[in-house]
Amino acid sequence: MDLYYDPVVDEHLKSPVGLIAPTWYLAPQRREVAETAWTFGATALGLLGDGDVQLARAQDGIMLAWFTGEFADGAVKRKLWDACDALFEPRFDQDSGEFTFNFGFNEPHPRGQCNARVMAGWVCSPGAWASIFTNPNLTKHTEPCVEDVDFPRIAMSEAHWDGNALVLAASACNDSTNGARTTMRVRRLPVDGEWQLTGSDGTSTSCHVAGGETAIELIADSSTFTLEVT
Repeated sequence: MDLYYDPVVDEHLKSPVGLIAPTWYLAPQRREVAETAWTFGATALGLLGDGDVQLARAQDGIMLAWFTGEFADGAVKRKLWDACDALFEPRFDQDSGEFTFNFGFNEPHPRGQCNARVMAGWVCSPGAWASIFTNPNLTKHTEPCVEDVDFPRIAMSEAHWDGNALVLAASACNDSTNGARTTMRVRRLPVDGEWQLTGSDGTSTSCHVAGGETAIELIADSSTFTLEVT
């Protein structure tokens, strides 16, 4: 199978990777083809079966780590990440709060594309990627949302509408900003008037909503806040 075709020099680069590389994109469209490709790669690299995972370099495991979350969980996923953990060179930047992998590239800055791929595989559970396309959550485009978050100093570790209330949690990028107060705006609230913002410690603040919008203040310590109409 071709990995790619170069029309300029009229050259087909033949490689079994040509079957494996499109796995992520085929999963929502031709799942049986995608799973066959993943199984082929996972078997060839020792992920499936009783042997050890055979990865000579960190770069060899990027696609495997990327795809596996869509097709396997439990023991298979643990076996994969046990093998990849040291090879991927995990790093945590205390100042920025960023967790990244260096993948043996020996470069001063982490490669975004490679990190995005393997972390997609890390957070993915079987079928989750395909379901984004086969069973999309379209209501999120009309439900309440937050904006003007002070990112990257502050990140939202939770933000979802449960049908009656907006559940929020803000996290600081590092210890120096943990517990800081941070403001943001909420849009698309279903009714105007008085709403109540309640923290996990039970303290409440009144918020006036006009035109479906209001400004709120959270504490960036990963604690949960609930915004609901009074």
